Amino acid sequence: MTSNPVTTDMTTTSPETAKTTGHGHATRFVFLALGLAISAWAVLVPYAKTRLAVDEAVLGLLLLLIGSGAILSMPFAGWLTSRYGCRRTLVVSTTVFMLSLIALAFVSSPWSFGISLFLFGASSGVVDVAMNIQAILVEKERNRSMMSGFHGMYSIGGFFGAVILSLLLKTGLSPLAATCCLCITLIVLLMAVFARYLFPYGNEGKSRSFFVFPKGSILLLGLLCFIMYMGDGVVLDWGALFMTTTKAVAPDTAGLAFAVFSVAISTGRLFGDRLVEWLGIRKVMTASSIIAAAGFVCVMAAPSTITAFAGFIIVGLGASNLIPILFSIASHQRIMPVNLAISSVTTLGYLGLLVGPPMMGFIAHASSLYAVFGIIAVLMIFVGIASRKLHNL
Repeated sequence: MTSNPVTTDMTTTSPETAKTTGHGHATRFVFLALGLAISAWAVLVPYAKTRLAVDEAVLGLLLLLIGSGAILSMPFAGWLTSRYGCRRTLVVSTTVFMLSLIALAFVSSPWSFGISLFLFGASSGVVDVAMNIQAILVEKERNRSMMSGFHGMYSIGGFFGAVILSLLLKTGLSPLAATCCLCITLIVLLMAVFARYLFPYGNEGKSRSFFVFPKGSILLLGLLCFIMYMGDGVVLDWGALFMTTTKAVAPDTAGLAFAVFSVAISTGRLFGDRLVEWLGIRKVMTASSIIAAAGFVCVMAAPSTITAFAGFIIVGLGASNLIPILFSIASHQRIMPVNLAISSVTTLGYLGLLVGPPMMGFIAHASSLYAVFGIIAVLMIFVGIASRKLHNL
C-alpha cells in the first residue's frame, strides 16, 4: 500500500517549522511573565509599607527608584542584546527581575528595600527592551505582523498577576512564599522550556555603540510613544479621580475605570495583528487614534456612569494597538540600528509614563481634569496624523 503524499505532508512538521513556532511561543511567554510579575508587585506594596514601618511620603520616594532604574537601564539595553543576544540578555535580566521581586517580599531595611526596588526597575527596563527586539526578530522571521499579540500577552499577564498572587495569599501563604511560588515557576519555565527558542543574537547589524541619541523621525517616533504611555498613565492615575469628582461615582466603583480600560486593551491587542494585515498600518493607526480620542470625549461628555465606563472601554480599544505598531515601525526604519532605536523609543515612552501624569496633575490643578482629558484626546489625534509620516520611514 502506498502512502498518501498529501496526508504525509499535512501530518509532518519540519524541525525548522517547529523551531519557528517555538520562537513565537518563547516571546509570548516573556511578555506574559513581565506582566505577571509587575502586576504581582502591586499586591505586595501594602505588605511592604507595613513591614518597613514608613509613611506614604517615604514609600513614595522609595518607589521612585523603580522608574529611575528603568530609565537608566533602557538606553543601554539595546547594546546588551546586540553584544550578548536576546537569549542571554533575557534569561539574565528576567532572572534578576524575578529574584528582586522575591526580595521585595521580605526585606525589612529601607536601604535593602531601595536597592531591591532599583534592581527591580533596572532589570524590568532591560527585559522590556530586549523582549521587543526579540519580538521584532520573530516578526521578520515569520514575515507577518505579530507585535500586537505579543503586547496582548503582557496585558493578560498584567490582569492575572495580581489575581494569582492574591489567590495564593488567600490560601494562607505568606507574601514571601506566594511570591516565590510565582517567580520560581516563571524562572524554571523560562530556563527549562523557552530559553532555547530565544534568539542567540540581538540584531541584524553590527552596531557597537552603547547609545545613540534619537533624532529626526526617530525622535518623533519616541515622542509619539511618550504620548501613548502618558495617556495610559493618565487613565491609571487620574481616571478614578475623574469619575469621583465629575461623575459623583463612589470611590469603590470609580476604580473600575482602569479595570475596564485594561480589559479593552488586552482584547484589542489580541485582534490587532489581523487588523494590520487586513487594513494596513496607516489605516489602523489613523482609525485607532480617532477611536481613542472619541473615547476620551465620551468619558468627558457622558451623562451617566455607565456611559463614562463605556468611554474608557472605547479609549482602551482605540489605544490598544498604537504602541505595538509604533514598535513595529521602529523595526523597519533605516535611520539608526534597530536595537538602539528600540532602546530610545522605549526610554522616551517610559518617560511619558513617569512624568506625564504628574505634569497633567499641575494642569488639572490650574484648570480641571476636563482640560487634562481634552488635551490627551487632542494628542491622540496628533498621533494619528503624525503616523502618516512615520509609515514612510
